[in-house]
Amino acid sequence: MATETITLNFGPQHPSTHGVLHVLLELDGEVIASADASLGYLHRGVEKLSENRKYQQVVTIVDRADYLNAMGNELGWVLAAENLMPELEIPPRATVLRVLMAELQRICSHLLWLGTFGLDLGALTPFLLCMRDRETVNDLFEEVCGGRLTFNYMRVGGVWMDVPDGWVERVMDFIERFPSAIDEYETLLTNNEIFRRRLIGIAPLDAQRCLAWGVTGPILRASGLAWDLRKDAPYCGYEDYEFDVPTGRVGDCYDRYLVRVREMRESTRIVRQALEALPDGEIMADVPKTVKPPVGETFTLVESPRGQLGYYVVSDGTDKPYRMKMRGPSFCNLSMINEMLAGWKIGDAVAIIGSIDIVLGEVDR
Repeated sequence: MATETITLNFGPQHPSTHGVLHVLLELDGEVIASADASLGYLHRGVEKLSENRKYQQVVTIVDRADYLNAMGNELGWVLAAENLMPELEIPPRATVLRVLMAELQRICSHLLWLGTFGLDLGALTPFLLCMRDRETVNDLFEEVCGGRLTFNYMRVGGVWMDVPDGWVERVMDFIERFPSAIDEYETLLTNNEIFRRRLIGIAPLDAQRCLAWGVTGPILRASGLAWDLRKDAPYCGYEDYEFDVPTGRVGDCYDRYLVRVREMRESTRIVRQALEALPDGEIMADVPKTVKPPVGETFTLVESPRGQLGYYVVSDGTDKPYRMKMRGPSFCNLSMINEMLAGWKIGDAVAIIGSIDIVLGEVDR
């Protein structure tokens, strides 16, 4: 008997697409024959806008690309601008504060991913617990800069504002309690039979295929390759912090889950060390009000919660970048969606897409 495939629109309003993502699925019965992602629903011209703003003003624009990693986006941008001005000396206190904010942001991002990933697979309670702890981190951010999602905190030369009195103690109190909260998530999910059956062996990726597609971050590390810029190309003094790089064995959805959970534990270790090492002193270098880097170019990479986030910046000596190109890890990670979905059943699509941890604002930019 002759059969034909069925075309199914997955999204862009489907809650499990984690943003405004449309995937055109070609189905052979219940099996996905191919998948094609449609992008561009959130395109806002971040790069072109940045080329028409002063260097310090660009911070508020990159804030809104990966809106779950606003501190990390800002950090990558100011490091790129500072690389164009090698004579600039960043105060040690500002450097440690940058690490603190970046790691708290990594925890915050992974918490939202973990909670929504559980929801995708029918687990409500982990979402409530993750939001409980994420709100605590958001409170800490709000104390420093007034924001809970986008922050405008990093500055070329340092940071905008010092932390208030008692803030360090409140962060320390959070990280003392947080490991037991992670244990709570794992009690509910890691050995849950339904959760394991939905994830183990589903959409495995090996390191070579990830590298061929430019996939980085937890997805690459879940495939067994311990590549993390904080270890392999350190910035902001990460070489002085003790932490491990979690990896998986087969690179399936379950390994991607485990890697992110373990990364939260490692970020907690880094935050503790940063708090203990936080020196007194200034939080801003002696930077002119109008930043004008000399003529030159740079490509600067940082490790975001989703992988390698890069900024290619060209300076023509004026107060605005001549060219800015953003390398968003979510774009590269999403490029493998056909390889990850093809051959699996439609019931697996939600788990596979959720395991990628996509932020569409960064994909479309």
